Amino acid sequence: MQQQKQWWKLVIFVVTVTCLSPLAMAEPADRMDKMIESYVKDHEFIGTVLVAKGDKVLLDKGYGSANIEWNIPNTPQTKFRIASLTKQFTAASVLILEERGKLKLGDKISAYLPDTPPAWRDITIFHLLTHSSGIPNFSNLDTFPPIITLAKKPNEVIDLVRALPLDFAPGEKFNYSNTGYIVLGALIEKVSGKSYESFLQENIFTPLAMNDSGYDSSSQVLTRRAAGYTFEDGHFANADYMDMGIPFSAGGLYSTCDDLLRWEKALYGGKLLSAESLKKMTTPYKDDYAFGLVIKTYAGSREFSHNGGINGFSTSLAYRPDDDLYIVVLSNMETHTPDAIAGRLVIEASH
Repeated sequence: MQQQKQWWKLVIFVVTVTCLSPLAMAEPADRMDKMIESYVKDHEFIGTVLVAKGDKVLLDKGYGSANIEWNIPNTPQTKFRIASLTKQFTAASVLILEERGKLKLGDKISAYLPDTPPAWRDITIFHLLTHSSGIPNFSNLDTFPPIITLAKKPNEVIDLVRALPLDFAPGEKFNYSNTGYIVLGALIEKVSGKSYESFLQENIFTPLAMNDSGYDSSSQVLTRRAAGYTFEDGHFANADYMDMGIPFSAGGLYSTCDDLLRWEKALYGGKLLSAESLKKMTTPYKDDYAFGLVIKTYAGSREFSHNGGINGFSTSLAYRPDDDLYIVVLSNMETHTPDAIAGRLVIEASH
């Protein structure tokens, strides 16, 4: 018993010393900032980060350069390509069309896109949203790298896989497919009679005052746009060029941390979709994947998240409804650290 008491005294001493350390005593924002700066120092991150809990923004800051050649710093107003975060905007657009009676998620895509191959006859809109269609992922093909610099229309990208057999029967399993979300973009255009860009602008960006978001184009003059980089052999290099017509509705958007916070608050706050549609969007089907979102539970708290990667950019976006916590990490370099940073920010924000 005496030894047990001594052991507890030691635990209390260690915990007390740890809690009184300068870093532990620092404000959450300071701890977050120091943690992120460590990644910047190791050349593992440049970009912007936003953390909000409820209506309180805990951190909203830029790190490193938006343009290294001109030594222009990243700021909360810097615009980044958000890569596969685009998918949740595409999914929400499909649900908006369903609410308006223009389609149903159980409909076969061949009813709207008559040029689909015979092998796709049993694929539904739901299958595309949940990556359970079996359509091969064009970005995994050997024929993909040679075309990334070419201006391509959605149908031309879909042509890369049109003649290929399905990876599995529709609904049988999960397999992440950028192709499926490009088909969804083509579907949105066909059903709405508008371009994908126009539909999002009119139904999402403008109503939600997301004034720093849109469909990206390399030819467009875009203020405060970040340049994309890689870090190789001890130095930064400009990322390979990609025509943004290729990622289209699977990864073609740009945004800022502040706009993505507006997006999450509107989406999960019921300002964009009905309660029924939001439930559909956030209910996982296979492998924890819902509609453009990964739904998981960590330490008893649910998390709705997604990440993204495209030439020169990497992203992570998460919402934890049980904690009312929002985390946005946007980087203008090819790196795997946004998810790692987001995970550590959850811990710091919970203290």
